Amino acid sequence: MTTDQLVEAPTRRRRGLDVRYLPVLGTLTVVILMVVIGGALYPNFLTPRTMGNLFINNAHLIVLAVGMTFVIITGGIDLSVGAVLALSSIIVATLLQAGWNMWLVLPIAIAAGTLFGLMHGAIIYYFRVQPFIVTLAGMFLARGLCFLIAPLSIPIANKGFDRFVGWRIKFGDFRITTAVGIALIVVLVAFLVLHYTRFGRTVYAIGGSEPSAIMMGLPVTRTKILAYVISGTCAGLGGVLFAMSLKSGYALTGVGMELDAIAAVVIGGTLLTGGAGFVLGSLLGVLVLGLIQTIITFQGTLSSWWTKIVIGALLLIFVVLQRLLSRRRA
Repeated sequence: MTTDQLVEAPTRRRRGLDVRYLPVLGTLTVVILMVVIGGALYPNFLTPRTMGNLFINNAHLIVLAVGMTFVIITGGIDLSVGAVLALSSIIVATLLQAGWNMWLVLPIAIAAGTLFGLMHGAIIYYFRVQPFIVTLAGMFLARGLCFLIAPLSIPIANKGFDRFVGWRIKFGDFRITTAVGIALIVVLVAFLVLHYTRFGRTVYAIGGSEPSAIMMGLPVTRTKILAYVISGTCAGLGGVLFAMSLKSGYALTGVGMELDAIAAVVIGGTLLTGGAGFVLGSLLGVLVLGLIQTIITFQGTLSSWWTKIVIGALLLIFVVLQRLLSRRRA
C-alpha cells in the first residue's frame, strides 16, 4: 500500500458515516415517520399539546431508560427497576401521609433506589453472580417490601407536594412540567457523564471487553458497581416522578416496566452485548413506545395489546439490525 493510500483510508472513514450511529439514526427515522403518519391520519395528532403529553406521560420511563443504558452498555441488565420504582413511590406516599417534610421525603425515596443499586452491583462483582439472577432477586425483594409497607393504594394529599408537581412552563399549548424538566435534566447529565468523563469512557471499555479494561488498569470494579448505583438511583427518581404523576403510591405500580425500559434502550440503539449505545438513543426509544400508544389511542378501535405487538416487532427488527451491524463492524 502506498503512502497516498494510507492517508486516503482514514480520510474515507472520516467522511463516511460511523456505523455506531446507524441504530440511533434508524430510531430517529422511525420517530419522524410515526409523527408524520400520525399527523396525516389524525388532525389533532401533530399538536403541541399532544407532543407535550408524550413527554409528560413518559417522564418516569425516560429516567428508567437512562439508568438502564449505563447498565446495558457495561454488558449487564437490571430487572428490578420496575419494582424499585413502585417502592420509591410508596415511600413518598407513606411518609407524606405521615406528615414528613417533602424535601426530606424525596431524597429518602431516591436513596432507597440507590441502596438497591449498590447492593446489586456489589453482589454481582464481588460474588461473580449473573446480573439477571441478582436483579431478579432484587425485584422480588422490592416488590415484597411494597406490599409489606402498604398493601393498598395510598393517596398523596400534601400542599407543598401539589405546588411542586404543579410547576410548569408553557410555550403555547406545549407544557414542560416539573417531572418533564427533571427527566430532561437527567438525560443531559447522563449524556455529559457518558461521553465527556473518564467514568463514561470506562463504561464503554468494560462493555467492549472487560478483560482488556482490566489489563489497561481501568477501575472496573468501581465502574461496574457505579453503573448499577446509577440505575437504582434512576429507578428511585422514576418512582418519585410516577408518584408526582398519579399523586399516590401503590404496590402493583410498575409491573413489567423494567421490560419497557429495556425495550426502549434496545430500540434506541444500545447493544445488549454491551460496549455501544447512546443516552439520546434511549430517549428516542421511549418516544417510539409513547408514539405507539398515542397512535393506538387516536385510532380508538384497536386493543391496547397492539402496543405490545408493535413493540415486540420493532424490538425484533432492531435486534436483527444490531446483529448485522456488529458483523459488519467485525
